[in-house]
Amino acid sequence: MSTAHLGPGSQQPPKVDGKLRLYSMEFCPYAQRARLVLAAKNLPHDIVNINLKTKPEWYFKVHPEGKVPALDTGSEVIIESLVISDYLDEKYPNPILYPKDPAAKKEDQELIKKIESLTSVFYKLLLGKEDQSPEEWAKAFVAELDVFEKVLASRGTKFLGGDKPGMVDYMLWPWSERKGVLSLKLGQKLPIGEGQLTLVRKWHEDMLQDAAVKATYNDLEKHWKLTQSRLNNTSVDYDKI
Repeated sequence: MSTAHLGPGSQQPPKVDGKLRLYSMEFCPYAQRARLVLAAKNLPHDIVNINLKTKPEWYFKVHPEGKVPALDTGSEVIIESLVISDYLDEKYPNPILYPKDPAAKKEDQELIKKIESLTSVFYKLLLGKEDQSPEEWAKAFVAELDVFEKVLASRGTKFLGGDKPGMVDYMLWPWSERKGVLSLKLGQKLPIGEGQLTLVRKWHEDMLQDAAVKATYNDLEKHWKLTQSRLNNTSVDYDKI
């Protein structure tokens, strides 16, 4: 199936019975979360990319707000990246991405909630108008990421999920993949000390070797082109970034 981003005037591609379908956008970090889980579980699925600037008329019948991701299971449509990811983990528990122990699973779910405040700082720097120095931004990011640094230290594992990436790793990864755009926006690297976030830095390098990450990865140049289009309020051809 073509992965071109569909817009107005397009036809909704016919669905294959018994096959999962993810409505996505190649550069959306929330849609990437769902794609990471699908890839990690090696689940047969197809992807229909949506042009989020100019959405196809038919897509509002799939998602009333026209957002991505949306997962069509054949019997229902599930929306929101974490809800989709949790559904997939429960429905297709091989490999399971949460700990089997209920208390440990609850701990991971609470950790995932902390990603929201990290992404808030991420977008304040990237798209906001706040006048802060690079040092102030670095301090803010260290404060947010130190939560994950401490968890990696206390667990003594390669990934937040253990010896292999788990749900927390995949829910956090999309913003780690895009971290280079922050330095480009600032015009310099975030001045984070060499002795800070050493485990998180190692985690990032290890995640780059994961098969699901490789399957959904886009390079910094593409992420920056998309960021520039948002900053300058200009149109961009998602299929030619």
